[in-house]
Amino acid sequence: MKKVVFVLLSMMIIGCKKHHDHDGDKGEHHKEHHAEEKLEHDNHVKNEAPDAEYDYMTKAYNIPSNTGKMQSPINILTSAMSGNRPEIEVNFQDKIIAIENLGHTVQLDFEKGSSIKVDGVQYDFKQVHFHTPSEHLINGVTYPMEAHLVTTIADTTLIAKGAKKYMVLGYMFEMGESNEFIEEFIDIIPSKENEIIKTAPHEVKLDDMIKGETAQDLAYYHYNGSLTTPPYTESVSWYVCSTILTATPDQIQTINKVIGNNARHIQDLDNRKIDIE
Repeated sequence: MKKVVFVLLSMMIIGCKKHHDHDGDKGEHHKEHHAEEKLEHDNHVKNEAPDAEYDYMTKAYNIPSNTGKMQSPINILTSAMSGNRPEIEVNFQDKIIAIENLGHTVQLDFEKGSSIKVDGVQYDFKQVHFHTPSEHLINGVTYPMEAHLVTTIADTTLIAKGAKKYMVLGYMFEMGESNEFIEEFIDIIPSKENEIIKTAPHEVKLDDMIKGETAQDLAYYHYNGSLTTPPYTESVSWYVCSTILTATPDQIQTINKVIGNNARHIQDLDNRKIDIE
């Protein structure tokens, strides 16, 4: 298995791990409570979380909930791994400039300057946002929260040659020690939907998300899929980290109270390959 090599300007390291299915009641009245209640008793959020697609529909997005055979998220079965992916290079400048309450998620925005390369194709960091509970499953297991680092291709002419428009890095959280990265913004999450709060330089540092890991130790599950929110675009190169991060129950519940249960149900794999990085 090839190692993941990061070229860092600011020691950016990230990690993640397991997952589980959420086939539960789609009632709107569950939105604010189930994940929070389960967090108090069990690290693994069970099936009670409603389908995020249902909530999107009730808010009049008017987007089909499933539009193809390369949809995300999926249940990643480690027994079905195949092949190796090339090395990843990340050129990360610590430039988180704002935090937004979008109603369906909490999002932190990047200033231009951070990028990632795979196969020589550059993707630029745009934002990081959260889902509670986690969206991807690993061997049928879910966790209380998942962070998505969203990037877009720098040279769009490469899409016609087979490159994906987006690359998304997924990192899952279990309950445990405080996460320094989350602690840096947890008290400044906007209270109103669609509100944006600007952050001071270096106030929120993504490289604080992981502690005690080295870049060479991190491994990722890779597959081709879609965005997990409307319009579910099927042009995403997914890298889901196999190392779990920790956050306190209070940190996870605080985010959950803002965004509700916004994890989309898992989608059919449809013979897609899953590689281990």
